[in-house]
Amino acid sequence: MRRILKSTSALAPAVGATLASLALASCVSAGPNFKAPAAPTVAGYAMSDEDAAPGVSFAPEHRAAGAWWRALGSSELDTLVRQALKDSPDIALAEANLRAAEATFRSRTGDRSFTVDGLGSAQRERINTQSFGFQGFPSPTINLYQIGVSTSYDFDIFGRKRRAAEAAKARAEAEARRADAAYLSLTASASLQAVRIATLRGQIASVQQTISGDELILDMIKRAQAAGGAPRSATSIGDAQLAADQALLPPLKRQLAEARHQLALLLGKSPAEWSAPDFDLTDFSAPGDIPVVIPSELVRRRPDILAAEAEAHAATADIGVATADLYPNLNLTASLTQGSIEPGDLFKYASSGWSVAAGLTAPIFHGGKLRAERDRVVAVADADMARYRQTVLHAFVEVSDALAGLATDQQALDAQTRAEETARANVDDTTRAYQLGAGTLLDVFDARRQLNIALRGRVTAEGQKLADIIALFAATGSDWR
Repeated sequence: MRRILKSTSALAPAVGATLASLALASCVSAGPNFKAPAAPTVAGYAMSDEDAAPGVSFAPEHRAAGAWWRALGSSELDTLVRQALKDSPDIALAEANLRAAEATFRSRTGDRSFTVDGLGSAQRERINTQSFGFQGFPSPTINLYQIGVSTSYDFDIFGRKRRAAEAAKARAEAEARRADAAYLSLTASASLQAVRIATLRGQIASVQQTISGDELILDMIKRAQAAGGAPRSATSIGDAQLAADQALLPPLKRQLAEARHQLALLLGKSPAEWSAPDFDLTDFSAPGDIPVVIPSELVRRRPDILAAEAEAHAATADIGVATADLYPNLNLTASLTQGSIEPGDLFKYASSGWSVAAGLTAPIFHGGKLRAERDRVVAVADADMARYRQTVLHAFVEVSDALAGLATDQQALDAQTRAEETARANVDDTTRAYQLGAGTLLDVFDARRQLNIALRGRVTAEGQKLADIIALFAATGSDWR
């Protein structure tokens, strides 16, 4: 007992030093503390009043009630997007990266704790007495058994491990935001492809209608020629127009096939094992009102901006890691072992041994490596902050582009609708005139062709408006959940 008390008394100064170091370590972390960039002070996105989009209202804070794509009114689109979220390899990749980053953070956090390791061994050894200078003594062969435990603690005086854990946590946050960005990008891409399919199908239907009209009018021209009521040149004109309109179909069909294939890719399917739904423009409805957050709120909710901010935070913490490497560090280790040549004596007091050691390391000369490393991480942090500002600017431009597109989309749609109405009335007038003998079949032919051109224009304008609405939802970081 006296021996134990004496050993405890000898350890008292070390315990006192340990507590003092812990108190110091709890309040010192080398390097700068990260400060989130200030929110932008601009109130809108448009460069001029001409970019103001009808049906768009700005709100200090707005979050859609549920999944944003439901605002397009298509239950089939909702089913498709949810399938994409479930099966897409892009989402699986993002989630795997997030799990890896979270595991790295837990590893860095665990590295800050003291460590305890168990040890055990059993060995058979022949002791060479001749090597110790004993002549004439036999060299015995013995068994040696050991069991014990060791522990170590890094006082992290200048916060190297705390900064490393801070950096790992920020990078896990960045991966979480990148996962959100992957979800948002997938929902927008799937919706855009669905609208593209609907638009192309509408354009193809319009061209096919034009071709049917061409064939009908050409047949009428041929009958009129047989009756002597139309010139021979009318047939050539009709054949040329029919061929020109038929040539419009192959590129549209190729684009439709590509859109279907891209949609299959987004869903994690090969084109041979999955067929895209036959979307129609009538399946979608443009929302009457689209609330858009102001710029100061956008930077707090758009996932790619939040990911860039988290990366800047991590890079700032890395400066602390590199700075702490320039200063001394203190470690404490202790071990307790039981060793014996007989298994039955292994746990006796006489077989025990222990050690306590404190180690101080301080960099003296590393050829400039440590300071160069700190200079490198400072430059990386500056680059990440510049990348953050660039990401914010790109986000604002994307919102501005979507708003400007919507402003002109409605004008284009209104103009195409009026053109279609005018062309339809012209078809009625020319047909009636021909029936009354006051017009020609070529007039009817041309009027029908102009109607179908106007119809294709309206279909294209409707699809473009829906695409720009989707782009606006994606650009403003709308909720995908």
